[in-house]
This record gives sequence, C-alpha cells and structure tokens, in this order.
Amino acid sequence: MIFNPIDMNNWNRKPYFEHYLNDVRCTYSMTANIDITLLLSELKIKGVKLYPALIHMIATVVNCNSEFRTCYDSEGRLGYWESMSPSYTIFHNDDKTFSSIWTMYKEEFDDFYSCYKDDLKMYGNVKQFTPKANEPSNTFPISSIPWVNFTGFNLNVYNEGIYLLPIFTMGKYVQHDGKILLPVSGQFHHAVCDGYHAGLFYNELQLRANTCREWLLSN
Repeated sequence: MIFNPIDMNNWNRKPYFEHYLNDVRCTYSMTANIDITLLLSELKIKGVKLYPALIHMIATVVNCNSEFRTCYDSEGRLGYWESMSPSYTIFHNDDKTFSSIWTMYKEEFDDFYSCYKDDLKMYGNVKQFTPKANEPSNTFPISSIPWVNFTGFNLNVYNEGIYLLPIFTMGKYVQHDGKILLPVSGQFHHAVCDGYHAGLFYNELQLRANTCREWLLSN
C-alpha cells in the first residue's frame, strides 16, 4: 500500500480544498444511468455475473483518477493511494441482512473475478457485518440496492465531514427505449472532486461498459 502525501503549498487545488473543507464544508450526490445493454449481453454469453463486473468497472475508473483516491491516512496526512480496492456489500436473502466484503483489486478482470469468487465462497454466508478481517486502509465502499430503479440517491454521513473518498451505490436496471439502463449514484466531497470529476467518472464508467468486449476477452 503506497500512500502519496500531497504538498499543499504546491498543490493547484489548495484554495478549492480549503474552501470546501473549512469555509463551506460540502459533499454532493449525483445519479446517472449507465447503458449496460451490450455489457449485460456479453456477460450472459460468458456466464459472468453482473455485480462483480460492475464492481471491477468502478474500481478501474477509481484507480485511473487520483481525485477518487484522495483522503487522509491514519497519520492524518492528506494524499492519495497509489491504488485502491473495493469494499462491497452482499445480501443475505434468508434473514435480509448484509455483509461488507473487500476484494483486492486486479487490473485484469479475469484475475479480479477469480478473487471475488474465492471471497464470496469463503465469506458469502458468514452472517457478520465485516466477515473478512484485515481490511486494508486503501479501500473504498460500493453498495447495491437492486430492488429499486432510483433516479436519485443521497447518503448522509454524520461525522466531521472530512471523509473524502467517494461512495458508490447501484440500483435496479430497467429497459427503456430499447436500452437497459442501470442507475449509479456517487457521493463526492467537493474538497477533492468538482462536477467535472463526477462527470469524468460517469463518462469513463460508460466507456468501460461500451468496451466490455475488450476487457472480457480473457474470461
């Protein structure tokens, strides 16, 4: 785990960061539909589950943009992780509870999918909030609400307002005008992510869906 401290005095984002952290502490949510028509078709052909594919897609975009990896480390230093891994929820259908599991990020989807299946096999039926121990510091949260095709979603994190990492939530996909659309919500901290960066996230996530045949080749 490599953490890169930010030199505040030589950081071009310093005035924005200080304003949205100290003067007007501000987070915001954005929800957009991702067209997964081609993705869902290709996954069904290959017998691959949608949820881990989406987790890997989101993690790949996060790992391509340092703004989504910027946070404080355990020593209180501001910086960004060299890479991050997803921590995601799984649902227990029998008692309607959920657990949060993390899987080490791998650039190649086939490698990540293998690790995901191993983690699910080992921890998927363990009725604990965090059944997999030793979660590293360089993780970020993903969750899913597959019962609702929401058009907006907002998380209210009640702390000092200094949780800087994005939080992603997926909803139920529906068919509309011949396309299959999946809502994805992102919670961002304005100190490190502007509207441009949120737009970048959704555009790059859509690009991953559009080019799924390329990164699914190895599976």
